[in-house]
Amino acid sequence: MSTPQTTPLAEKIKNLIRTNGPITVTDYFALCLADPEYGYYRTREPFGRHGDFITAPEISQLFGEMVGIFMVHAWQQHGTPENVRLVEIGPGRGTMMADMLRVIKRISPALFERMTVHLVETSERLRGVQRVTLEAYSTMINWHDSFEDVPEGFCLIAANELFDAIPIRQFIKTPTGFRERLIGLDINDELAFAAGVATVDPVLLPPHTGAVPDGTIFEVAPARQAVMQTLCERLGQYGGTALIIDYGHMVTGFGDTLQAVMNHEFDPPFAHPGEADLTSHVDFEDLAKVALASGVHLNGGLRQGEFLYGLGLAERATALARDKDPSEQRLIGVAVDRLAGEGAGKMGELFKVIAVSSPAVKLMPFRAID
Repeated sequence: MSTPQTTPLAEKIKNLIRTNGPITVTDYFALCLADPEYGYYRTREPFGRHGDFITAPEISQLFGEMVGIFMVHAWQQHGTPENVRLVEIGPGRGTMMADMLRVIKRISPALFERMTVHLVETSERLRGVQRVTLEAYSTMINWHDSFEDVPEGFCLIAANELFDAIPIRQFIKTPTGFRERLIGLDINDELAFAAGVATVDPVLLPPHTGAVPDGTIFEVAPARQAVMQTLCERLGQYGGTALIIDYGHMVTGFGDTLQAVMNHEFDPPFAHPGEADLTSHVDFEDLAKVALASGVHLNGGLRQGEFLYGLGLAERATALARDKDPSEQRLIGVAVDRLAGEGAGKMGELFKVIAVSSPAVKLMPFRAID
């Protein structure tokens, strides 16, 4: 049974379908997040306890501090170049960047003095929030509508939960092979999935495709590949490292990972278009292939827990808890478990981390890849 959709964006999408026919999952994903009138990122405050989800930097300062430590390490491994661009793509409320800058200033004044900060942010509303969060560093910070606008030069790039918000395409297994999954209207005039005529290039499918049952979903993400390609080309041209952290899987496989989140709960993808956040899991194997084809060096991949503990999360948490009262110490312990705990449903396992560099440098805590 379909869920009735009552949001203004649902009506807009239905009218679009009535006029032009079914739309792709890519188009639906993009409209839900970025429609200029009713898109989620244009109208909502998604982050934090009062938003729809809490990102790792909002859980504890420890997350941004570990990323800051990683950036200092990467800069040192690259030979401490001058004129560094520290870039964050999709910086949210600016929390992670504030924590990164605080730790960079403390442990590497030389890097702090040699860098400018570049935030790639399309939302005017979020830029306003970032200005407040980062007020102490206002003279260093530049905002850009797109990554291509970041000035040329050596870059250290952070992308936390960037790729999961970039639209995907979905294909569904039918008796006649994989067909693109579309969104049309059912007999009750509600949004519903349908199979289109477009097929998927068999080269993209995982092995043993013949054995999967009808109804199986396969996801591809050309838009994510394009973003990854752009990052890698910049690194290849000017040098640097990009750190990518996201919710996803290390091996390409089958499965429907399209999901909506509203008020910290999962929501049916068609229930509240424009009012719920829409994401899907990131295929890190696919991103790694793009990176290697671009000629950059790949460090990866780790689960978020391995990455954070490998950079000294436990030691930093102990130092942070010292001289605090027991309730604050408990909160720090809970935050560490949320960020780095392994096990079903925990961020430490669900989130994955890769880094790409040019020229090739060995980066902790990644294991060497031959």
